[in-house]
Amino acid sequence: MSIRVYVEGGGDKNPSLNRQCRDGFREFFDKAGLRGRMPSVTPCGSRQRAYKKFCTAIDEAETGSFIVLLVDSEAAVAARDKDSSWKHLRKNDNWTQPPAAADNSAQLMVQCMEAWFVADRQSLGDYFGKDFKASALPARAVEAIAKDDLERALKQATKSCSKGSYNKGLHSFELLGCLDPSKVMDASHHAKRLIDTLRQS
Repeated sequence: MSIRVYVEGGGDKNPSLNRQCRDGFREFFDKAGLRGRMPSVTPCGSRQRAYKKFCTAIDEAETGSFIVLLVDSEAAVAARDKDSSWKHLRKNDNWTQPPAAADNSAQLMVQCMEAWFVADRQSLGDYFGKDFKASALPARAVEAIAKDDLERALKQATKSCSKGSYNKGLHSFELLGCLDPSKVMDASHHAKRLIDTLRQS
């Protein structure tokens, strides 16, 4: 079984950022126990482009391949939709589930990738160093934190750090590779759903 993940992030005109995206996810997936069945990660830039590339890949998929769409949820996911990402994407993005797509082929980072960083504060602090202020991060459940609040809190927590204030393009994928997936999965239902899906495919 070959697994391909079409992910929101990176950029079509930025080879360096795309490489960082692939490397970050590869390290995260490897530490999550996917060595030997490592998914191929395709950075797509915008979420709309990720969906379009996913739909094309699904239409052209060969037998024995599993195609996954991985995007930010952008908003809170209703409890009734927590195991049906397509319902959330239909309501929030007006995206339809392609006929050939499995129910678990749509996966969400809730409400954005930064929620994963907040889930592993130890790795976050180790990455940014001694001037990192963990107290600036919201104390509530990571999937309940709004996207704008996450990014604002990360900038506040890192504003005095030698690496500079958190910058998505500069830090996100390198930081992703530093995370402990078990901590992320414990804190995020949707992160656990993603890894469980990839392990079982």
